[in-house]
Amino acid sequence: MKILFIEHYFQPEPNFFVGLPFAKALMDAGHEVQVLTGFPNYPGGKIYDGYKVKFMQRETMDGVPVIRLPIYPSHNKSSIKRILSYTSLSLSQSLIGPFAVKDADVAFVSQGPATIGLPAIVHKLFRRIPFVYNIMDLWPDSLASTGMLNNKALLKIVNTWCNFVYKRASMIVAISPGMKQILIERGVPEEKIEVVYNWCDSSLICREEPNQELARELGMDGKFNILFAGGMGKAQAIGSVIEAARLLEKDKPDIQFVFIGSGVEVESLKQRVAELSLSNVIFHPLKPISEIGSILRIADVLLVHLRDDPLFRITVPSKTQAYLATGRPVLMGVKGDASKLVEDAKAGLRCEPENSKDIAEKVLKFYEMDRGDLQEMGDNGMDYYDKNLSFEFASQRYIEIFESVKRK
Repeated sequence: MKILFIEHYFQPEPNFFVGLPFAKALMDAGHEVQVLTGFPNYPGGKIYDGYKVKFMQRETMDGVPVIRLPIYPSHNKSSIKRILSYTSLSLSQSLIGPFAVKDADVAFVSQGPATIGLPAIVHKLFRRIPFVYNIMDLWPDSLASTGMLNNKALLKIVNTWCNFVYKRASMIVAISPGMKQILIERGVPEEKIEVVYNWCDSSLICREEPNQELARELGMDGKFNILFAGGMGKAQAIGSVIEAARLLEKDKPDIQFVFIGSGVEVESLKQRVAELSLSNVIFHPLKPISEIGSILRIADVLLVHLRDDPLFRITVPSKTQAYLATGRPVLMGVKGDASKLVEDAKAGLRCEPENSKDIAEKVLKFYEMDRGDLQEMGDNGMDYYDKNLSFEFASQRYIEIFESVKRK
């Protein structure tokens, strides 16, 4: 097949799910791939070194042809500038793209911002290329939930636009069953939607024996460690986890909560720990991606936690796949699809998000388990990931979907 990628984010920008590794895997499988994207500027909002915005730039990355078109670079807190960034690239891809790309059997369109639907439709109309629409974030829901857009009239317009794009897509790929159900409720035919979970970056997976020297360096040696790795903002509601640590500190001092990462809430969380004089909570700064797999491997339990928001019930946080692949039990503090995934895998326990008492009770339950039972949970998660969530599994599913809709 000849496959056209229409992307807002692409390497060297961080895009581990449907970016360069996926394009390269398709080429390795014997397919032709070309990528239509912008000049890299995410997440800082500044054009990367070695690039300069121009009318068009062609390059080859790991054998994959990439066509870069003009974009207004911005990724700060200004909603207006973010919208300008989104629309500038979609216009470039719509006005210049049809003349820049080669013929294709199918287009793969990955929705970061919903504006990416415009070039998808334009290429379908003028180049007769059907498109598979991959939905990572449900718009306008995510706009409202994150506070990026609160105007009800504008949210309604965005919703109307999204429905317009859905109708013109040949197939839609949702990343969770809950997302699929919401799309059905919004009028998308069930037979037009496939569910393919995201995979995790392979550099996050470590299945070697736990590194005890690393455990000592991080202050995790000789403790029962509950580890959270990743961003710590308002969405993660880590304050509830800190309170759970307080509830356990006196009676179970060898249970330790370890937080690795950065985010807008980190300093206030550290301050709260100091106010409570907690000795069972430690923080480490963001670590290089190459080290994260080994760090996850030395934990006893890996924690996922988000605030109790209806949108998160159809969300599977990306760290979930990495946690399962690592082979450690998972404590899932997210309702809905993420909890069901861990339950189906028999890879851990669920707790009520933002419920400190329930978090503490589930941590205690892990602590009191036989080590063999903990290992079995970890092995179950690893096996489930390999069979149902891995890069290899998802790639094959996408190829099947592309084959079903390609231009005859």
